[in-house]
Amino acid sequence: MVGRGLLFLGIDLGTSGVRLVVINEKKAIVYSSKTSYKTSIICPQDWKSCCERLIKDLPKGISQRLEAVAIDGTSGTLLACDQNGYPLGKALPYNLSCPEQTIKIKDLSINKGPASTSNGSIARALRLINKHGEKILLRHQADWINGWLLGNWRWGEEGNNIKLGWNNVLREWPSSFDKLTWKKALPEIVSSGEILGKICHEVSQRLSLPPNLKVVAGTTDSNAAVIAANSGPEDGITVLGSTLVIKRFVKEPIHGPGLTNHYLDDQWLCGGASNTGCVVLKQFFNDSELAELSRQINPNVKSGLSLRPLSRPGERFPINDPSLLPIMEPRPISDSLYLHGLLEGIANIEAKGWETLTKLGAISPKRLITIGGGARNPQWRKIREKIIGIPIRTSTIPPAAGTALLCYKAIKRAVEN
Repeated sequence: MVGRGLLFLGIDLGTSGVRLVVINEKKAIVYSSKTSYKTSIICPQDWKSCCERLIKDLPKGISQRLEAVAIDGTSGTLLACDQNGYPLGKALPYNLSCPEQTIKIKDLSINKGPASTSNGSIARALRLINKHGEKILLRHQADWINGWLLGNWRWGEEGNNIKLGWNNVLREWPSSFDKLTWKKALPEIVSSGEILGKICHEVSQRLSLPPNLKVVAGTTDSNAAVIAANSGPEDGITVLGSTLVIKRFVKEPIHGPGLTNHYLDDQWLCGGASNTGCVVLKQFFNDSELAELSRQINPNVKSGLSLRPLSRPGERFPINDPSLLPIMEPRPISDSLYLHGLLEGIANIEAKGWETLTKLGAISPKRLITIGGGARNPQWRKIREKIIGIPIRTSTIPPAAGTALLCYKAIKRAVEN
């Protein structure tokens, strides 16, 4: 078993900032902190500086007992860097569509899936190659931070690279990639939970971390949230963060536009992510306004509005359409009524997501576990229960705790083997 006194660090790279969680050998959270990006998700130096700031703030009694660290990140946010990991400009965010790459994607003969459309990382990769050339490294958010910790940007975690074309079922890149002149830009894929090595000496010294700290391959931000939620076989998971994500453990992979299949904790986890979510609400209201206006909503009465609250033109799931337009009007005089309509609109997209996933072969969940910032809104929960027709439970455990749990399990396996 894992020795007494050991601690495990999980770092969550989200859409608006970074969160850090430390758990002990009993899987209990002993420390948590967070910070926001100074600019935005597209700035890789922000990712690193946020991690550095949070790690440096760890109490010494905690930092010196850390045994392992793992990172989760937004799976589609892609960065071009040189062979030494130095960023070549800004990253392209997870929700950026590159429709000009559609023909080139078709030429790659990728089977239907998250990499086969202009919303996938392949489309963003092609745009980055057009800009920076072929002698680059293409790394997603979590993989780039792993490279910084290791001093080696060789690796890519499987779940974070599905949108780049990695086949998680066959465990290989598409055969059409063999002819790519830029194939060396792709990472060497490792499984989630695999121990990659020890932290590099320079970073260990700079951040006052143990020199033997092990770096474990993490997962995506939504997968980390699922691990943290500790769901059962009859549960579905909805992440109400900046974006809306639905997930469901299934017996076999399910394929369809906008769907991804991850192998997590010896099970298949299927789901999809929409371009709706709390990021849309933040376009109109700040946190205090959202709290006050929500209290004015009667969730048992319909708003009378019919909105499609997308953050920008284009949708990934449940409708995979890069040209789908948001519907944000009419806007009534009452702000609380408008918020009511936006919350209903997001709930309708979620309901359509569960309907689509069920039609494609998943068993309909008997309960939904909701995580993310939106999970704390009781009026929204009642609106969603009414529209979706499934009981909803809220989990407030942060995704970073799920990533820390991956560390614990990795070390436990290593000790037992």
